[in-house]
Amino acid sequence: IATVDPVEAQTPADRKAVQCPTPVQEFYDGANVFITGSTGFLGKILVEKLLRSCPGISTVYLLVRNKKGKNLHTRIDEVFDDVIFDQMKEAQPKFRHKVVGVGGDCSLPDLGLNDQDKNLLIREVNVIFHVAATVRFDEKLKMAVAINVRATQDILRLAGQMPNVKAMIHVSTAFANCIIDTSIEESIYPSPIDYKKLIMLTENLPDKILDNITPMLLDKYPNTYAYTKQIAEEAVRGEGQGLPVGIIRPSIVVSTYKEPVRAWINNMYGATGVAAGAGLGLLRSLHCDPECNANIVPVDMCVNFMIAAAWDIGRTFERAKKEKSEWEMPVFNYESSNDKPISWRQFMARSKFYGMNTPSIRAVWYYSFNLYKHYPVYLLSIFFLHIIPSLIVDGALLAIGKSPRMMKIYSKVHKFSTVLSYFSTRQWSFGNGNVPKVICKMSDADRQLFFSDLKKLDWEEFFEVYLKGVRVYLIQDPIDTLAEAKKKWNRLYWAHQVTKVVVAFLLLKILWSFCSFVYSVIF
Repeated sequence: IATVDPVEAQTPADRKAVQCPTPVQEFYDGANVFITGSTGFLGKILVEKLLRSCPGISTVYLLVRNKKGKNLHTRIDEVFDDVIFDQMKEAQPKFRHKVVGVGGDCSLPDLGLNDQDKNLLIREVNVIFHVAATVRFDEKLKMAVAINVRATQDILRLAGQMPNVKAMIHVSTAFANCIIDTSIEESIYPSPIDYKKLIMLTENLPDKILDNITPMLLDKYPNTYAYTKQIAEEAVRGEGQGLPVGIIRPSIVVSTYKEPVRAWINNMYGATGVAAGAGLGLLRSLHCDPECNANIVPVDMCVNFMIAAAWDIGRTFERAKKEKSEWEMPVFNYESSNDKPISWRQFMARSKFYGMNTPSIRAVWYYSFNLYKHYPVYLLSIFFLHIIPSLIVDGALLAIGKSPRMMKIYSKVHKFSTVLSYFSTRQWSFGNGNVPKVICKMSDADRQLFFSDLKKLDWEEFFEVYLKGVRVYLIQDPIDTLAEAKKKWNRLYWAHQVTKVVVAFLLLKILWSFCSFVYSVIF
């Protein structure tokens, strides 16, 4: 896609690294890597980057479950059909023999592995990336615990049986400790309940009882996602003793910055959902403090840091063993508020500025979006800007014999907004000293090849193509419809202006009638 410029399959740094492997690449030479969550957003970019930039890697084992009638082999084939793998296929045309699918399911005990696959992983694996998680904020506690907590426990117990394991990365979230009012440091905080007790509780209590006590268990936590990710960190500490394991806490992960293609995104979570909804004219109000930090990080930079962090963990763990010194499990807060802060106001302003140049043919109304810090004002705004317009449209649809749909759409929009408001109306302070330490240890070639220094991130360059990526990859609106989309956008603009004039006239008329009535009563 010409307007979303791809990075070349191999930059000069890549080509030089192939001739003379960098320290990070050497770490992965001959390594067998086990990845969970490889079919997800973060996992896909991780698989692509490892195969493209670490050509000496031996095998990549992907834990994949059967889903919707598709077996693991079909699902893996579909993963590699994605546009993000086109560059890698050119650079590594024989990549497929390095990829081995392993049947499993993180929602099942022992990752759903059979004995044969379990023994294979124990015997062969050197590096583990545990990326899998349920990121649904409204997930039932039983499922959230199974995937986010028990699977973490089980994969660490599996790692403990691996004689050749060199490093393991557990992907958490910067918001796992969101109930902390002070600075969130790079350390593991005490969990509200012992992870083993929570697993036992969710495995044995009936669903109805568990649902009833969930609010009591969550206490101050906003949702089951943050709650279970925090407890999963305690599981890492409990089960990871004596293992080369570290925790990475990314903040809000958004589209790619530079590689493998710019602005690639495949999900509506968080900030991207806001930008997409506003760009389509569906989302017009959001409960959000405009001055709070949006704390977004590009997915490719996050993945690059994960790869480098595993290298650093393997290195420091091996040194600690040789020196017989104490090994301290590292935690990395990979977030942008310290190095490259951007507020929600700036995020939406840049999204609007660049998004106006590439409107979508799927837009239902002209851009008209505002952030409201105060909840009562937000409720008033959605009544006039969401509910009333949707009732008018649904009434018109019913009048012509069609099924109403706008209220259903806005029910989902408001559910999304409610989930996000906890994070968009608060600001956290993070310590992130461990991240620059790893970057400083990297060679110049590695810093270029595995670019992850957020200080060098240019938000203007990022936003130039961010909304193009949302349009093309997420909304599935090809760029060749742009000319027609601009014509539609122009029509929507004038419809929007006419609507504002009509509404203003009606409001003035109502106000005049009210004032006339009051005047007649008094005088």
